[in-house]
Amino acid sequence: MYAGAAGMALVAVLVVAGCYLVHRAVVVAREPLLVLPFQSGWRPEEHALSRYHVRWYLATLLFLAFDVEMLFMYPWSVVVAELGATAVVEMFVFLAGVLAAVVWAWREGALRWV
Repeated sequence: MYAGAAGMALVAVLVVAGCYLVHRAVVVAREPLLVLPFQSGWRPEEHALSRYHVRWYLATLLFLAFDVEMLFMYPWSVVVAELGATAVVEMFVFLAGVLAAVVWAWREGALRWV
C-alpha cells in the first residue's frame, strides 16, 4: 500500500545523496576569510551590526508609503475607464492621504539628510 511513497522517498534520498557526492567531488577548496570582509575593495569603517540613526526609519516609512501608492495606482489605471468618475474621486482621496503623510514626514524632518 505504501510501496509508491516508500519508493519515491528512496529515490529522493538517492538524488540528494548523489548531488551531495557530486558536489564534494568537484568542489574547489576556498581559502578561509582571513581578517576582514570584502566590501567592494574598501575597508569596512564600522561594525556590520552597527545601529542606524532613527531618522532612517522615517525615510523608510516614507518610501513604503510611495511604494504602496504605486501598488494601488497600477490596478486603478487599468480599470479607471470602466469605473468612471467614482474611481477618480477615490484616487484623489487616496492621494490626499498620501499627501498628508508626506507633509507629516516633512514636518518631522524625514526629508532632511544632514
